[in-house]
Amino acid sequence: MLQLIQHLRSEKPEIVDVPRPLLKRGHLLIKASHTCVSPGTERNSVEFAQKGLLQKAQARPDLVKQVVGKMRNDGLLTAAQAALARLDQPLSLGYSASGTACEVSPEIEGFAVNDRVAAAGAGYAMHAQIISVPANLVVPIPVGVDLESAAFVALGAIALHGVRLAEVQVGECVAVIGLGLVGQLTAQMLRASGCRVVGIDLKGERCALAGQYIDGVAQSESEFIGLVNRFSASRGADSVIIAADSKGAETVELAGKAARDRGRVVAVGGVQTNLPRQIYYDKELDFRVSRSYGPGRYDPAYEEKGQDYPYAYVRWTERRNMLSFLDLLDQKKIDVSALITHRFPIEKATAAYDLITGQSGTSFLGVVLTYPLEAPMGTTVVLKENSASATQVRQQNLSVSFLGAGNFARSVLIPAARSVPDVTLQGVATASGLTCRQVASKFGFAFCTTDSGEILRHSQTNTVAIATRHDLHARQVIQALQAGKNVFVEKPICISEEELREISKVYLTVRGKIQLTVGYNRRFAPCILKLKSFATSFKEPMIAHYRVNAGFIKADHWLQDPSVGGGRIVGEICHFVDLLMHLTGAAPVRVTAKGLPNGGRYRDDNLVILLEFADQSVGTIHYCANGDASFPKERLELFVGGATGVVDDFKTLQLVRNGKSEVVRSWLRKDKGHRGEWQAFAEALKQGSEAIPFGEIVVGMLATFGIQKSLRSGAPVDIQTAGFPQSD
Repeated sequence: MLQLIQHLRSEKPEIVDVPRPLLKRGHLLIKASHTCVSPGTERNSVEFAQKGLLQKAQARPDLVKQVVGKMRNDGLLTAAQAALARLDQPLSLGYSASGTACEVSPEIEGFAVNDRVAAAGAGYAMHAQIISVPANLVVPIPVGVDLESAAFVALGAIALHGVRLAEVQVGECVAVIGLGLVGQLTAQMLRASGCRVVGIDLKGERCALAGQYIDGVAQSESEFIGLVNRFSASRGADSVIIAADSKGAETVELAGKAARDRGRVVAVGGVQTNLPRQIYYDKELDFRVSRSYGPGRYDPAYEEKGQDYPYAYVRWTERRNMLSFLDLLDQKKIDVSALITHRFPIEKATAAYDLITGQSGTSFLGVVLTYPLEAPMGTTVVLKENSASATQVRQQNLSVSFLGAGNFARSVLIPAARSVPDVTLQGVATASGLTCRQVASKFGFAFCTTDSGEILRHSQTNTVAIATRHDLHARQVIQALQAGKNVFVEKPICISEEELREISKVYLTVRGKIQLTVGYNRRFAPCILKLKSFATSFKEPMIAHYRVNAGFIKADHWLQDPSVGGGRIVGEICHFVDLLMHLTGAAPVRVTAKGLPNGGRYRDDNLVILLEFADQSVGTIHYCANGDASFPKERLELFVGGATGVVDDFKTLQLVRNGKSEVVRSWLRKDKGHRGEWQAFAEALKQGSEAIPFGEIVVGMLATFGIQKSLRSGAPVDIQTAGFPQSD
């Protein structure tokens, strides 16, 4: 299917052929009829992409600060690689659409296939032939509203939420600064609400259009203030709604001048919030910033999980604003047809952006993209033909296809795999057609798909790399094993003991024929390989201390959700349990965990863990989410036989023995073993061995689940492997 995108390093948007999305739980698949171009938001995206690196840095100093911090902690090359990878990510353009539902998730009520619907949301209601949108961002279109008008639903909801924040009443005088698309809609809504409406814009054609349905329009400040005084008995506007984007302070200052004492100023457009204090102080003005469509916006529980707000307590959610906008259209209280100046078919969509960025030199207001009645429904796009036969593939070391290609996979896993000579990249599957197409093109995959089943059925794939969200790992591991594929799964292998049991049952039926490994990369890092060789030469128990400055993650992050990410103990601490087990060369037999109070801010991610091993070694993990993010992340200290080894954030290794110190430093890049784990996996496949013994994978996860149990009970937990499916 066709989709319009913007690369952050390209001057112009691009139309690409991407796989269509699959239906997700809680979503509708919508065959687009029309999408509305947002002149402000989308122009800003395109103009940002057109800037040079220095200009981008000046525009986003917050991102520059992140890069500098990463450079300090991870090294110059690692930081540069991450920054360039970020710039390579394409942006989906568009967030307001209409069309017909072609698939509806079964648990959704109120929608059926072929219903006419309108949709909103960046990343959802995109400029694409088929879009996947969660139910709370989709509304039915009334019979009396045409599809083209309904495509303005997101911009209409934005304007309506601004009006609601202004708390206007019948008979009030309201001023609108900026008569672009949102400003025109705002002015019409205010007029429909019984207000006296005055508007200002620098463009005469916009003033002429608005002048047909509001009380007064102006192109200059003095004329504007005069009109406000005329319709407010010289008291000033009861409310001022700023629907313009402005980098200077003039717009907010003008709003203050136009408002009455104790009036309201609502910023809908992007304006300076450094208020001119004297004006706002003298009048005791109430300044409000509108957050897009209304309550629910940017709340994952509302938008992604479909959890509505109680009607009695939140009367106007973003979805109710969308419905209200369509109702106003149905009642003919507002009219968007007069606002539409240009229409482009999706095949010529780039011309729309020449228009809104001013390159064509033509004036415009409402810009609509149209789509053909029939949309291609393919879930796979082939980028290059692979001539290797299935027999030849079986003879290769690793012929890999990826399930999932998030930030970590794009920036770390896939580059590491591709750098190993014995690895061939086949296909990549993601929920987003745009993501999988971009990843496939960048890294040289043969095909991309939104259907994970295509990966499992692909005869030229002998290895599946799983880099999806944690709750999907167990099911996908089992499916890949049952399909006869070798499996590389990024940690954790699963998020529950029951899932671990099921994986064990399946793997033990195919073990020796195919291989399974987990992305415990740290044990393959050069400094760890050297430290292990140093430590095990003493042939006695050791003490290891691992301090992790993990950093704060919000409680609503997917990793913190026990049902999705498993929490940070399962999702991250399993890494450090594995490394200590690897260094001691012994299985953990008992764990004890103590944590700080969460206090409504944390989620069991400030804790001290004691691990006791079968050879009487002892290890501790201090995992901290309450430290300073600029402080180095990891420090490992190991004491054994009168010697000490220290790994400082994988940049420095120090080995001290008999009063002599050996120091190895990495100045440009941290090597945490990501390439090494792929090399070890490929070598294990050649030798018929396992890169990580399966028994270690199992007992390491059991110890990780034991940490959770100990934290809850406050008592030590013995690691019980008796009766657990394993052949070691």
